[in-house]
This record gives sequence, structure tokens and C-alpha cells, in this order.
Amino acid sequence: MFKFNQKLIFNKFFIDSTYFFFTLTISISLIVWVIQAVNFLDFVVEDGHGLEVYFKYTLLNLPKIISRLIPFVFFISLFYIINQYEDSNELKIFWLTGISKIQFINFIICYAFIIFIILLSVSLYLVPASQDKARSYVKSSKIEFFPSLINEKRFVDTVDKLTIFIEKKNYDNSYENIYLKDTSQNNSKIIYAKKGKLINNINERYIALYDGKLITINKNNITTFNFETTTLNLNNYFTKSITLNKIQERSISSLLFCYYEFHLLKKKEYFDPTLCNDPAIKEIEAEIFKRTIKPLYIFLLALNVCFLLLYSKENFLIYKKRIIIFFVGFTIIILSEISSSLLTKNILSTVIMSILPIVLSIISYLILFLKSKKNNYVIRI
Repeated sequence: MFKFNQKLIFNKFFIDSTYFFFTLTISISLIVWVIQAVNFLDFVVEDGHGLEVYFKYTLLNLPKIISRLIPFVFFISLFYIINQYEDSNELKIFWLTGISKIQFINFIICYAFIIFIILLSVSLYLVPASQDKARSYVKSSKIEFFPSLINEKRFVDTVDKLTIFIEKKNYDNSYENIYLKDTSQNNSKIIYAKKGKLINNINERYIALYDGKLITINKNNITTFNFETTTLNLNNYFTKSITLNKIQERSISSLLFCYYEFHLLKKKEYFDPTLCNDPAIKEIEAEIFKRTIKPLYIFLLALNVCFLLLYSKENFLIYKKRIIIFFVGFTIIILSEISSSLLTKNILSTVIMSILPIVLSIISYLILFLKSKKNNYVIRI
């Protein structure tokens, strides 16, 4: 009978904690996402990408936001639920049904393991996959909003290797006194035209230029000729937005392969000027650490919150203890965030930072185990 009641009690705690955890995660993630989406408006305002690319890119950044928030939200959720249970005398039900503190602590560790698996899966697979997909939209993007970027008496260099300056812009996307500098080839071209018109649709994207002069600069040679009509095909140019895949967008397997084969085994045949090289090793190491080691701090956060179980609300120092536990939890979160930046190319420092959350978790569990044995009901100070 008691075991059946214990199972019901644990189920209720699990449901309450999980509901609060997911509700808080979704709420805060959406708030952060909206703020970040506003910052990404530069994609339209400055880089000229279309609204479709903008929305897809911002939406695919949501998994990254969630992964960053999970440790913080998990800590807040567990801290809030345990305090709420204590204040409403619901924790006493645990002790009266024969549940010991160490049993409760072990249950929270199992609960933390579930969150750990979720965070690990998101960090290892979902985040890099979504970031890579978002980058693919930028790569394939056409500059739909290019006409809105061209303003009078302003240098526009949104398109890579092309600078445009106009003196007057008309309402029909026609211009007067146009100056262009094209550096897309080995030689540089400077083009002046008295009039021009921008053609920008699904099938065509070019500038028609009328009554002008073309100056070609090739090393020490300068060639000049006049023209009545010419066109500049904008499909030959690309956005200046970063299109190369960042390390954060690469799969964990490719990062581990580079780190092991190139850095540890010193196999220089795995050198790649853009993907696997000496300057990138530290960043690759930090990224591997973020995805594989950083989630381990979930257990340390959970064990830190478990210290709340050692103090009843009747204790006159209860609020002081809660504040201390809360700030220790924040310190753990900060430590997990900066730990990757403390890594060096020294293998020893990497090993120390990698086992640190495990060692601290073991120490915390031993302290909780010893303290919880002092009193089977509640420890008073």
C-alpha cells in the first residue's frame, strides 16, 4: 500500500515539475526568439534577403535558443517546485509515507538524467542540423529586396564585390547619374551612366545602363570606351552575408574526426584550409565541449537544488538557505557557460575541465547522502 502511494506521489512531483519546466521553456524561448528575430531584421534591411529567408532563418534558430535555456529553466523549475511543496507541506507527505531523503534525491537524479538526454540530443544533433539548414537558406537566397537598398547619394555594397552610388532615384526604379565599381574579376571596372533602370523579378535581375562610360583597370593598363546601352547582370553577384558553414553548424562526427585525427594523432593529411586547421582547433575543442560535457552540469544543478530538502520551512534560516542555494545554482550555470572558454590546447586542462562537473556532482551527492542520514524526517539546524 505504501509503495503504491509512494509511486503516486513521485508521479505527481514528476508531472508538476515537467509541466512547469516545459511551460517555462516555451515561454522564455519565444520571448528570446522574438527579440532575436528583431535583431535579424538586418537580413532584410541591410543584406537584402527576402522575408521568406528571414522567417526560415529565424525559426531555425529556435533549437539553439532552447538548448541554451534548458539548464537555467531546469534549475528554476526544480527550485520553484521543491520550495512550493515545502511551503504547502506536501514534502511531509513524502516523509510520512516512508520515503527517505536519499530516495527523493535519487529520484531527482533520475529526473535530471531525462533532461540530460534531451539536452544532449538537442545539442548534438538538432542544433547543428537546424543551423546548417538555416545557412543553406542564406546560401541559396536571391537578393529580393535589393531595390529598397539603393538610396540617393549613398554607397551601397550589399552585393559582394560590387559598389553602387546614384545621385537621383525615381519612383519607377530608374536612376540618374549612376556610378558602379565591379571587382568580381581579376580586373576592376568602373562604370558611369547618365541613366539606368533596375529589373528585379523572378526570372531576371540586372541593371540596364544608358549613355555612359566603362573604365577597365587591369594591372597597369587602363581601357576606356563609351556605350549607349549595356546591362549588368546581378545574378553573377552574391550577398555579403556569411555563407560558409561555421563550426557551430557542423556535425559532431566531423568535429570529432578533425580533432582526433588532425590534432591528437597529428595526421597532417587531414588538414583542410576551411574545415580542419590549427587556428580552428581551439574553437572545435570548445564546440565539442559545449555539446558533450556542458550538459553534465544538469546533474550538478539538480543536486544543488536537493540541498533544499535538508531544511524545513520552520527553520528560521530557511530563506537565507534558499538564497544561498539559488546563488550557488546561478554560479554553476555561469561556470558551465565559461568553462569552454577556459580550455587550452593543453590536454591536461581539457581533461580537468571535462571531469569537473562529474567530480563536483559526486562530492555533492556524498554530502547530501551523509546529511540526509542524520534524520529520516527533516534536518533542522
